[in-house]
Amino acid sequence: VIGADQILDLKGHIFDKPGTRIAASHQLAQLAGHTHRLTSACAIARGGKVIWHHADQARLTMRPLTKEFIDAYLDAAGPSVLNCVGSYQVEGLGVQLFNRIDGDHFTIQGLDLLSLMAQLRVMGLVAA
Repeated sequence: VIGADQILDLKGHIFDKPGTRIAASHQLAQLAGHTHRLTSACAIARGGKVIWHHADQARLTMRPLTKEFIDAYLDAAGPSVLNCVGSYQVEGLGVQLFNRIDGDHFTIQGLDLLSLMAQLRVMGLVAA
């Protein structure tokens, strides 16, 4: 079994997936102009025991955003961002929200795929 999850931390405050447009707008307003940290973790379990785990972090600096811009962004991005912590997807329109992104692309998307694939190769579960 492979499991993965991600958390967003802004100055000690942990963000959840917004779920609603109002919550998404509020999240974006809180993140605007600040640097936050995304931590993504992945684990492999076999027989009910975790046999490998890995975590990685990325730091993202969001540019200042007006309420009007946030509303226009949410209109354009659509409902999919309501299921994303931070209310953005950097692989889509969300990239325009940022001044700086430091970290692995897959970590930002929520699964450190390069580390997972390396471990699966070590375990002989994918071709080396």
